[in-house]
Amino acid sequence: MIAIIDYGAGNIKSLQFTLSKLNIPNILTQDETIIRNSKAMILPGVGSFQDAMEELKKANLDTIIKQEVENGKPILGICLGMQLFYETSNEGGNTVGLGLLKGHIERIPTSVKVPHMGWNTLHLKQGYEITSNIPVEDTYVYFVHSYYANKVEEEDVVGSCTYGDEVPAIVQRDNIIGMQFHPEKSSVIGMQLLKNFKEMFL
Repeated sequence: MIAIIDYGAGNIKSLQFTLSKLNIPNILTQDETIIRNSKAMILPGVGSFQDAMEELKKANLDTIIKQEVENGKPILGICLGMQLFYETSNEGGNTVGLGLLKGHIERIPTSVKVPHMGWNTLHLKQGYEITSNIPVEDTYVYFVHSYYANKVEEEDVVGSCTYGDEVPAIVQRDNIIGMQFHPEKSSVIGMQLLKNFKEMFL
């Protein structure tokens, strides 16, 4: 069972629908026992970094997530969920994140239209399980975001896209995986990525 962390983020139904279509058992929850007994966690996200961290802290979910990750439990962060893995964000004022990965979240450069919304091409590194059976070229996924991860550890970046700057799109450090785009909205490629996550850890 995958525990989808419930902290009031929207657009969960499409994620749950896609996981169910892939026969991946899942439950939307903030129940500590269920999260600790789960095989893996997904941290979804739509909205503000600052608001999300406040909600996680209010329900003590930040502590539970960090403890479970430290114990080796896999976690997948999607969109804002991935951004919350990092140390700090300047969205809505400087806010401290979960600190699972090194880096800072900042606004996409004004040289391009913000938000970054729609399909964009992934530039993938080879040799990672999370991108198994994903074409190295002409691979498109669906983005909706105004902020991105900057000053990250280069070895954590599995895939990126170009949008005003080089935007980390898939990151991984051990059992921590993040996707800046929405795999549940990214057609066949997104479904394969979610299937890969399942096969890596479940």
